[in-house]
Amino acid sequence: MTATMRIIELDGRPRGRDRERLCVATRAVRPVADLIRFVVGPNGEAVPDLKGKLPGRGVWVTATREALAEAIKRKVLARGFKRDVDLPADLLSRTESLLERSVLDALSMAAKASLVVAGFAKVERALAHGEVAALLHATEAAADGVGKLDTILRRASTTKPIVVIRCLRSAQLDLALGRPNVIHAALVAGPSSGTFLTRFRRLERFRSGDLGEKSGIALPN
Repeated sequence: MTATMRIIELDGRPRGRDRERLCVATRAVRPVADLIRFVVGPNGEAVPDLKGKLPGRGVWVTATREALAEAIKRKVLARGFKRDVDLPADLLSRTESLLERSVLDALSMAAKASLVVAGFAKVERALAHGEVAALLHATEAAADGVGKLDTILRRASTTKPIVVIRCLRSAQLDLALGRPNVIHAALVAGPSSGTFLTRFRRLERFRSGDLGEKSGIALPN
């Protein structure tokens, strides 16, 4: 086994942006940004370590529902820990919920940094001024309101693409932004909004299975 392979196989928490790990489900070597680390919690259950900071031996899985479902089905996730471990029946949905929670936490931080505006009129003004990084519509949003803001978005003068998000419920937006009845919101560009978009794209990739051009390096079983 080469030195490079030993680094990949050993868990150790990643210390640099370019570190890679081996997915136990696909046997592909990927950047840690494309993976989810799992550790064994105090109660003996496998738990997702989204920030990659929890202590103990970790097992890495490509950050998609399909890869995680395969790792659970084939029991390679449990074997990777080299000890007895309990895989909760809801581990797949629990992981997705934690990813979604991380998105909402980032939205809340952006709101505290005054980088989020809510309400149709305020969102409309923000779009007109070209200062929006993301447009959020609650899943319950009426088609006419969504259509009007999307039309304004298409007409807006901006040098960067604006992400349109429609996967969060109004109640989730209410909680994240600390105000009631949020249907439309806009994320203004800034450091905290960058964190939100990074986490949202991770959730989106988990659900869609699309990791973009990073195909990984397949290793033999």
